[in-house]
Amino acid sequence: MTWHFTEDVAAFRAATASLLAAEPARNTAVLTLMDAADRLGWWTEPDGEVTGVLAVSPPGVPAFGAITVEAARALVSEVVGGAAAEPAEVRGETGPVEAFAEALATATGRSWNPTVRMRLFRLGTLTPPDPAPLGRARVADAADIPWVAAWAREFARDIGEDADAKDFTEPVAERVGEGRLLLWEGPDGRPVSMASVSRTIEGQARVHLVYTPPAERGRGYAAGVTEAVSRAALDGGAGQVLLFTDLSNPTSNALYQRLGYRPVTDHLGVTFGR
Repeated sequence: MTWHFTEDVAAFRAATASLLAAEPARNTAVLTLMDAADRLGWWTEPDGEVTGVLAVSPPGVPAFGAITVEAARALVSEVVGGAAAEPAEVRGETGPVEAFAEALATATGRSWNPTVRMRLFRLGTLTPPDPAPLGRARVADAADIPWVAAWAREFARDIGEDADAKDFTEPVAERVGEGRLLLWEGPDGRPVSMASVSRTIEGQARVHLVYTPPAERGRGYAAGVTEAVSRAALDGGAGQVLLFTDLSNPTSNALYQRLGYRPVTDHLGVTFGR
């Protein structure tokens, strides 16, 4: 049983094709991060079967895909006195993340603390919001990029990220340029909410960047734009449409379930002390 690592995306895809195709939902973070990852890894059983994958994205943050608890514990030997730097944080399914964090704490004495608890949802039957919100959805265009980037910064702050040092213009422009960011226009024609969707990879696409400014909340706009972007993903050929919610936000968890999303697995993010 061994961990293997590479910076070559093609080599990673070739080695892990069976697992990625069999578990696209549980591997959604790795699938969407792998093209920009610093490092990619996979875990093999004695018979050569791949049963775990991860992607290390800048600045050195591992994101686990489908991974066993045993593989998560074994990863510690790769980062303690090994070639990889010890991470400051890690994210993935709750069981493997806790196993890795406890093993790293035992090996190094470093403390660890949960920072976010998420739930991965997969769309079943898409159900339009009832009552329907006033307004309509439209695809964002180049003229929207400056203020959509500002909304993206506020979204990052809302979910606890350190957003001040980041420039959101480039990632927003990429989504807009590919037609993957939708806006909801209120009854007066002003944009009042937004949502984006990842590229479809291995048949899965993930809804994210769902944001409504505080002054516009409580009118159903987030439901409207989420239903619209989910439908766009289905129409674009996604076999599975996914999204993450913060477990501490009962409003969003209830909203997505009303739209037809169903729980898949719980996720955890942790940070490590020095």
